[in-house]
Amino acid sequence: MTDVAAIDDRLLQLNQRLKAAQMGFQIERRGQKLSLRGLLPPRPGSLRLKPSQQRLSLGLPATPAGLKQAEQAVKVLAAQLIQNTFDWRNYDSGMGWGRLDQMGLSQQIQAFAQDFLAEASRVQQPASAKTTWEKAYAPYYRKLESIAQANPQLSLVEAIYATVRATEDNSRSRQVCCTALSALATFLHIELPTDLKVFWGSYGASQTQARTLPSDELIAATWEQIPNVGWQFVYAVMATYGLRNHEVFFCDYSALLQGKPEAVIRVLNTTKTGTHDVWPFYPDWVEHFNLRSLQLPTIQTDLTQTTLQRIGQRVTSQFRRYELPFSPYNLRHAWAVRTIHFGLPDTVAARMMGHSVAVHTRTYHQWLTHRDQQQAVETALNRSQFAAPGVGSREWGAGRREWQTVKG
Repeated sequence: MTDVAAIDDRLLQLNQRLKAAQMGFQIERRGQKLSLRGLLPPRPGSLRLKPSQQRLSLGLPATPAGLKQAEQAVKVLAAQLIQNTFDWRNYDSGMGWGRLDQMGLSQQIQAFAQDFLAEASRVQQPASAKTTWEKAYAPYYRKLESIAQANPQLSLVEAIYATVRATEDNSRSRQVCCTALSALATFLHIELPTDLKVFWGSYGASQTQARTLPSDELIAATWEQIPNVGWQFVYAVMATYGLRNHEVFFCDYSALLQGKPEAVIRVLNTTKTGTHDVWPFYPDWVEHFNLRSLQLPTIQTDLTQTTLQRIGQRVTSQFRRYELPFSPYNLRHAWAVRTIHFGLPDTVAARMMGHSVAVHTRTYHQWLTHRDQQQAVETALNRSQFAAPGVGSREWGAGRREWQTVKG
């Protein structure tokens, strides 16, 4: 296997030589492949009128031999630009650079898929990247291909807009479709006359239907109804740590199993949002649910044979099989609202859930019901004494529905 650190060191030295020689180009490593970035003339069919910074996939492996070939390719290209002999038609797929503008739509999408999955940030989390592509991007590219084939008179730009309009207004699918097609347009160096964000509409978390979350008492009682100890464990971990369905099977439980009092578990990098630590809420549930005894059910978790999505679906099907009164994700949502009652800062809770603070507050604070608000108010009042002007200090009686006057 190629030593990535050694290749990156060689790449740094190569780029320093190119800079010193004023070649105007840099070589980048994107996963296991090399690409070139620099100022190039507009591609055929592009709306650009002037040269711009563009990236070209060299189709060369990130190896010592590949670096030597890449350096030679830069010298040839720089000479052509100086002599004004550069022609996009000279860079066909046989040289590994590809002429995207001459490919069919299906080939263009395949090329984008390879580029998408080779991004350095995604190479570190291949299962997550694959799930994102298959679930969020690919369905809309299939829709685009279908519309383009049914309407051959449309240009690609027109087909893109038609695909967006084919989704429901103000919907999540409209938003994801715009994101996917914008990414494809950027990859193909197509300038869309109107930014697709304009078509997002008013979709947002505020449009999400209000959820009636299960009470903590119901969550604890439902656990007892599951006959299989392995699936009891899955349920209990999700309830106690607010995990996504698939995350249960990709955690480091060592601190929990070693009896450490904080009972922290670590969600591993193979999951959707990467590594993050999670604390239990309620801590008492660790012992109540016997979580220090690891009893995961045996299912396929080899991500070369399955996907995170399929693993998550397996959890959902088990909930249905046991006729549980709510979905797996309601355990996660209930955990999030529970941390609000505990007064856990949103930045901390969001980190433990593996998403941004903006998503956390937008999603969960709107689900606070009157019951939740009453509980939060009582918790806040129990934390401290307070005094109204001129009437002396008073406090809320813990566990009681009456005011107690505190003598000053």
